Amino acid sequence: MDTEGSLSPASVGDARAAFDAVGPTAKQVVREAAKAMEFDREEYRDRVTAPVVERARNVLFADRLAVTVGTRAEFNRWVDDSPNYEVTLFGSDDVDRVVWHAAPFADEVVAATFQSERDAAVGTLRRQAFSRIYRPRFAEDEAAGPPDAPGRDSADGSRNDSADGSRNDSADGSRNDSADGSRSDSADGSRSDSADGSRSDSADGGDPERDHR
Repeated sequence: MDTEGSLSPASVGDARAAFDAVGPTAKQVVREAAKAMEFDREEYRDRVTAPVVERARNVLFADRLAVTVGTRAEFNRWVDDSPNYEVTLFGSDDVDRVVWHAAPFADEVVAATFQSERDAAVGTLRRQAFSRIYRPRFAEDEAAGPPDAPGRDSADGSRNDSADGSRNDSADGSRNDSADGSRSDSADGSRSDSADGSRSDSADGGDPERDHR
C-alpha cells in the first residue's frame, strides 16, 4: 500500500485555499497553450474563456489530491477502521486492486478498483473525488458569499481585490489596477497607464502617446 499526491485538506476552508492557489497557474497554462497555438487577438478572446480556465484549474487541483493505492483487502481493512466514512466505490468486484481518496472533513471516501492500469485509475479516481466531494462544496461556498469578495479567486480563475486598492485580474489574463493610479493590461499584451503620466502601449508594438510625464 502506498500514497501518491500530497493534498489531503482537513477542512473545506483548506480545500478552498488550495483551489484558489492554483488559479494563477491555470491562467498561465491556458495563456501559454494559446500562444503555442498562435491564436490572433480575436481568436484568443473567442477561445480563451472563463470555462476553459476553470477546467484547467479543476485539473490542477485534482492532480494534487492524495490517493492511496492498495489491495482490496487493504482497502477493506481501512474501511473497517473508519466506520464513520461514507464509501463510494466504482469499478468491478472481480479485480484485486483499489485506489482511494478520503476527505476527513466530509467523512467520505471515493474509491475505484483496477487490475493493471494504475496511472489511469489514479487519474480517474482524482476526477471522481473532485466531482463528488470538492466541486459541490466550492459551489456552495461561492453561492453563500459575495461573488466579488475582496481577495477571492472565483471559479473561473479571475480575481478581484477591492475595498479599495482596486485590482481585477480577469480569467483571460487581462488586469486592471485603479483607485487610482490607473493601469490596464489587456490579455493581448496591450497596456495603458494613466492618472496621469499617460502611457499606452499597443499590442502591435506601436507606442501611441507614450510616457508623457
